[in-house]
Amino acid sequence: MTDLLAALGLMLAIEGLCLAAFPHAWRRAMLAVLHAPEGPMRIAGLAVGAAGVLVVFLVRTGAH
Repeated sequence: MTDLLAALGLMLAIEGLCLAAFPHAWRRAMLAVLHAPEGPMRIAGLAVGAAGVLVVFLVRTGAH
């Protein structure tokens, strides 16, 4: 549970820094997301989620 909270905190920190550093690009990205079709967004979400699980698995098992 501690690792999950640490990961969520790191994610928030990275997103916050990106928003602070590139607010115009962030706004453009959000507008693009609003107009994107749902199907490809679902596939991208699943792919990114699977990549995240893979990264956590590789880190936890010590594979490099």
